Amino acid sequence: MANRARTRYTADDFPDPASTDHITHNPSLDDLRAFSEHLETTTEYGSPSYVSDYRSRSSEQTRNAVDHEFDDDDYVAFESALDFVEDASNDVVAVDRVVGRHPDTSFVCRLFIPKEYGRIALSWAKLLEPAPENADPDFVTVQVPERDETTIRILPEAGVTAVLGSDYTGEAKKSFLRLYMYRAKQQGGLGLHAGSKRVHLDDDAGERDVGQLFLGLSGTGKSTLTSHGLWLDDPEGAEMLQDDVCALLPNGTVTGSEGKGLYIKTIGLEADEQPELHGAATSETAVLENVAVDDDGAVHFDEPRYGSNSRAVVLRDELESAADDIDLPSVDQVFFITRNPLMPPVAKLDEDQAAAAFMLGESVETSAGDPSRAGESIRVVGTNPFIMGSKGEEGNRFRDLISDLGVDCFVLNTGVVGTDTPADVGVEETVALLEAVARGTVSWTTNDDLDLTVPSEVPGMDIESFSVAERTADFEDAHAALTEERREYLESFVDLDDDIVDATY
Repeated sequence: MANRARTRYTADDFPDPASTDHITHNPSLDDLRAFSEHLETTTEYGSPSYVSDYRSRSSEQTRNAVDHEFDDDDYVAFESALDFVEDASNDVVAVDRVVGRHPDTSFVCRLFIPKEYGRIALSWAKLLEPAPENADPDFVTVQVPERDETTIRILPEAGVTAVLGSDYTGEAKKSFLRLYMYRAKQQGGLGLHAGSKRVHLDDDAGERDVGQLFLGLSGTGKSTLTSHGLWLDDPEGAEMLQDDVCALLPNGTVTGSEGKGLYIKTIGLEADEQPELHGAATSETAVLENVAVDDDGAVHFDEPRYGSNSRAVVLRDELESAADDIDLPSVDQVFFITRNPLMPPVAKLDEDQAAAAFMLGESVETSAGDPSRAGESIRVVGTNPFIMGSKGEEGNRFRDLISDLGVDCFVLNTGVVGTDTPADVGVEETVALLEAVARGTVSWTTNDDLDLTVPSEVPGMDIESFSVAERTADFEDAHAALTEERREYLESFVDLDDDIVDATY
């Protein structure tokens, strides 16, 4: 490597692939697949399947110049990435795509990758829409899997990411979505690790659209709820707008990021419970990663042969629930997905409680984040592992936005209620809740045990059977300990407003 390490890099520092002989610029999807044919197993559906060496994000090896003080070693990562792209002896592929459609949150992305790892570019390219011809990139990522050490470094202001030593497709995907969310925050909005949907209703209250957002970590049901049609019959219905990352703008618009596909978890994917997602994952247009596939192409979604973070890139066109558009003109309801057994199936939150829920980000660890801790209870602010900058300020911004916009917020338990005689909150119960909340037919009451607003009646659901207190031995002690633990956690964010800390439930 040339001895020229610098402390500043921009997208303009990287070669123009259109005028560089050793870089293949914007090859077809068929070509990208052919570049990695030596790594492919063809499934019984005709789709490609790959097994990566890295099967989750390398969060411990990831640093950004906003939250970390970079030294020379950090900048060497960018120099190494630049050297790789410039070296004429390397076979390099450059693929351009666009993240987002809205004028305020649309950015041209360029991924540089070794040609033999065309499979990474293939999966990523199917998620986003093609960039305009000759467009200059706003964001650049260089991913070089074959390195002795895993190093991931981000320059948010420059829009440059170096991914060295990992062949996990999720690193390429999140490198751009991370910057998309950061830019939305710079514009006064907030990037959200969330799915968005539009529910169209036509009942005694009139014809209307209800915009919903679902915040949750990967693997906690976000995709399932976002894509679920709520069993509504025409002329009513529900459409998925976005599955993974959105941006809430100050005017209430929720802009989408990925216009072509979804990157879904497939472990346990079943046709009966998730027919649309299963159908898309078994299409020849899908790309499978770390899914159990036999030599004869037989696919086993229920087998964690390569770990539990098996994935598929599926096209929106394969999903009947997917809308043509990805932007939500306005949001009405926000749901925080939790699996905390001391929470009711649903609770309605005031604006400070909602900001507290945003900060708590209570969920369970999944194999997408840290496979060694999968299943453990964790807290991730905004259920968003990709925040750059002050997390306390994110909570304040969230509270201010929903207050200005008059958004209703809820915490939604998709796990079990109670610790001693737990009751499962199944798909039927969750759908009944979501439909009733959308229609406004839930009767609410204050629950003194939980200090929360909870349903007293829900059409189509026996809500009384989901009493947290009755299903938890020593409930008062358990609830008091949880409340104190939550408060201590919120107090650790020095920039978080006191009103939010005091709203701990």
